[in-house]
Amino acid sequence: MMRIACAIYTRKSTNEGLEKEFNSLDAQREACEAYITSQKHAGWIAVRDMYDDGGLSGGTMERPALKCLLADIKASKVQIVVVYKVDRLTRSLSDFAKIVDVLDASGASFVSVTQQFNTTTSMGRLTLNMLLSFAQFEREIAGERIRDKIAASKAKGMWMGGTVPLGYDVKDRKLVINETEAKLVRKIFSRYVGLRSVSLLQAELETQGDRSKRRDGTSRRSTGGRPFSRGILYLILQNRLYRGQVSHKGAIYDGQHEAIIDAELWDLVQAKLASNRRERALAVGAEAPSLLSGLIFDSDRNHMTPTHANKRGKRYRYYISAPLLDRGSPGENPIRIPALEVEGLVCDRLRNLLATQTELVRRLSTLHLTASQLEVVLKTAASMTESWTFLPTDQIRAFVRDVVCRVAMQPREIEISVSTLGLARRLGTNLKVECGSVDETFVLRVTAHFRSAWKGKRIIVGEQLAQKPDPQCLKLMREAFAARTLVLSEGDESLTAIAKRLGKCQVRLTGLVRLSYLAPSIVEDMISGRHSIGLSAKLLLRRSKDLPADWQKQRKFLGLAESVPPPFAPAAAVR
Repeated sequence: MMRIACAIYTRKSTNEGLEKEFNSLDAQREACEAYITSQKHAGWIAVRDMYDDGGLSGGTMERPALKCLLADIKASKVQIVVVYKVDRLTRSLSDFAKIVDVLDASGASFVSVTQQFNTTTSMGRLTLNMLLSFAQFEREIAGERIRDKIAASKAKGMWMGGTVPLGYDVKDRKLVINETEAKLVRKIFSRYVGLRSVSLLQAELETQGDRSKRRDGTSRRSTGGRPFSRGILYLILQNRLYRGQVSHKGAIYDGQHEAIIDAELWDLVQAKLASNRRERALAVGAEAPSLLSGLIFDSDRNHMTPTHANKRGKRYRYYISAPLLDRGSPGENPIRIPALEVEGLVCDRLRNLLATQTELVRRLSTLHLTASQLEVVLKTAASMTESWTFLPTDQIRAFVRDVVCRVAMQPREIEISVSTLGLARRLGTNLKVECGSVDETFVLRVTAHFRSAWKGKRIIVGEQLAQKPDPQCLKLMREAFAARTLVLSEGDESLTAIAKRLGKCQVRLTGLVRLSYLAPSIVEDMISGRHSIGLSAKLLLRRSKDLPADWQKQRKFLGLAESVPPPFAPAAAVR
């Protein structure tokens, strides 16, 4: 008789009662074991491994025992999964579909002890989907009820549980002041006002031996009682519970508990925190302040944050797209670019504007300045142009931040949005602009594109062309045409079979064949050395899998100009 390995999976949503000698998981397992025993005549045998997820929701796949079970199914160690009820396995239709895919791929199945139906028939599958739909509905309705209850309770100022904050104890499910800890809280707030720095506050508290609140956990493990970290201090200084308030999703309600911090001290601390945030955003006091901090965005309109790295005692500054800081949302075109390069391009374009009188007058024409006002503007602009390289950094910084509204890093150019009123005020000594004037903006453009450089991007100004053919590109194209000839000569043999027979990488062979169908104009540019310096063999091979068939679209896809000029034609970097 064929032996059929049966795995028993058990789950409970909460930890309540799991500490008992005989709990819900044990009851589920006992029922499943009895069912497997009843099927002994069919060769069913329970495996020794236990797949128990206690205190975990059925609305997620992030369960250790479930992951282990699915891995064993893929490894053919389990043929049947036995559960007490279907909702013990999952309460989500989408997750159930994923589990079924794993079962079908391995030729496995599952059985619910208390719900008899056959999933091999359409009616059985319908019944199963209906049960799961109601299970998911039940879970979502329960979640909505809990959320509504929390919102209503907080609107009445009730504390809804969680970690008990420093300065309070809990009695009858309400917060009451712990006078000993409350003194420490008041000290933290008052000393922050005096020191004006969380780092200095942290150092002082550690020197004086002050420690965080000590809490006894349910498993007899204590937490807290350690020196304050900067993060904890920031949370304390912004916690509205100390002001006697309760917050919920941006709304503030008067709490039922007594406040520790009075209104005046609270307002002073919040004002200083907000001031420090603004200074950090503008990099005030930094060793090398970021000129475009708060102004620069990538092509997906994501804010770009200034950052830096230190290597061999040298500081390198960058601007990095916000999605790169959040790995969960990478975005479409996140970039990391050297700060000095983009700041230099922006400053050069502004200086070029000041040096070109006709363009400057045209840009300010919307303000309808008088002849005397224009004379002052042009004189000031000429003076700034001549002395630009000698101006102190703080003066250039002040000029840029008063004039520039936004810097957008587009795929092939940099867009600099400039305020007409800001420019007029900076250039006009005692220049008076009518209060009703609309602060319009105009855009200055710098033609540039980005070339990959390690984890960041290298800015290439203009459409810079290679001075000679790239040997690596030529070698890659020779391999591509040889690969196409090889595939075509093998008749009906597949790429997989050819790669296996020749001992070659199938992915690379496929990429080479695709590259053999590059537009002739691109191949000619590579042979003659008239291609953009951003084009490389590595880039071609990496992007070959998504290469469009249309020759016109291939140039755009590879980031090449529509028409590449001959080597002696100058490329306009600034327009």
